[in-house]
Amino acid sequence: MPASGTTRSLRRAATAAASAALLVGALGVAASPAQAAKPATPPGFHPELDYAGSTVPSHEGRGNARTTDPADTASTLAALAATQTKGMDVSGYQGNVAWSTAYANGGRFAYVKATEGTSYTNPYFAQQYNGSYNVGMIRGAYHFALPNVSSGATQAAYFVAHGGGWSKDGKTLPPALDIEYNPYGATCYGLSQAGMVSWIRDFSNTVHTKTGRYPVIYTTTNWWSTCTGNNSSFAGTNPLWIARYSTAVGTLPAGWSYQTIWQYSDSGTLPGDQDYFNGALDRVQALANG
Repeated sequence: MPASGTTRSLRRAATAAASAALLVGALGVAASPAQAAKPATPPGFHPELDYAGSTVPSHEGRGNARTTDPADTASTLAALAATQTKGMDVSGYQGNVAWSTAYANGGRFAYVKATEGTSYTNPYFAQQYNGSYNVGMIRGAYHFALPNVSSGATQAAYFVAHGGGWSKDGKTLPPALDIEYNPYGATCYGLSQAGMVSWIRDFSNTVHTKTGRYPVIYTTTNWWSTCTGNNSSFAGTNPLWIARYSTAVGTLPAGWSYQTIWQYSDSGTLPGDQDYFNGALDRVQALANG
């Protein structure tokens, strides 16, 4: 028997409600009518394309890092303060990673994207985070910040609850904050320099309260200067993970006299982005142990 107009309307309403609930669930946002109508995410949300350095080439270029490994440049090595330890950072963009191969190719540490904003978790996080650990690497988790979506404290709590924790097992690096060019709009996410400093401090202090460690800060000198006014107040507590795709680190943000990690290229012999830890393996272990 054909459904009446009223029945069809009710069915359409139920279907629409179910679809909205599924969408909200997929985004990881609480299923309330207000949030279903206006999810707390940027337009065109694409977290699977956002990772440490995903915005860097379009804003700062690559230099010659794609063709020249710093390990092959004698002058670069001579300028480095200590032995460099090879590592990488990965995200959902890499999918399942062949960790045994990465270790055989010299990778000894890894950072893995865990979260973005307050509605995304990397679906490959377990394979990447546990897989790197299982082959003998020292690994940590990082959060891709969206300061215009929610407060630093809110995003820090979400991050720690979804992989951004820390334990003193000698194999876990401090949680890391990826703060870089906005992939969805205004470079500084619509925040003033003072507002951005407050947001980062809020995130950093919350991570410290919840884990006992201040997060590593991933950024570029240009972004940091533009969006924080080259603030120097984090250098005493937060290790620096600097991105610069060249054969030299270049000028560092204010306050930091050296980088802890240098992301020098977005491709190479290891999966994902290519990194150097500024020290021998025992210094990576020291950072892991706090």
